[in-house]
Amino acid sequence: MKLFRRFFFAALAGFVLAPTGASADDATPKPSRASKNLPELIIGSADSTYAVNQKDFELIAGQGYRWKITSKGGFEYKFVTDLFRNVWMDQIVINDLEVHMDGGPAWLEFDDAGTIQVQFHTVRPGEYTWSVPD
Repeated sequence: MKLFRRFFFAALAGFVLAPTGASADDATPKPSRASKNLPELIIGSADSTYAVNQKDFELIAGQGYRWKITSKGGFEYKFVTDLFRNVWMDQIVINDLEVHMDGGPAWLEFDDAGTIQVQFHTVRPGEYTWSVPD
């Protein structure tokens, strides 16, 4: 019986002193119901056809986002990302025209300067790359 009491009090002390999962996660951003705007990605500029204004974007799993991708370089761009295979695609907006899809696009192609807005919900956490291949 004494052995059981020692074990019980040791377990109780360990439980009380151990940090809870809620306190460890408090610093982690939580998804909200409202879609958030990502910083606009601008591909190309007057000085360089391969310039980009931002390379890295940090997203929260389960969050909805609106992302404007703009071509300004006067060059034909094919925007490719494996992120589109790991999100729920809500819509793509081009010149106030909406494209609703049942899955992500393979790529976005800019034949001229312009903006495409992509609206999606993140599904899988991870690191995803994006590129503008030849």
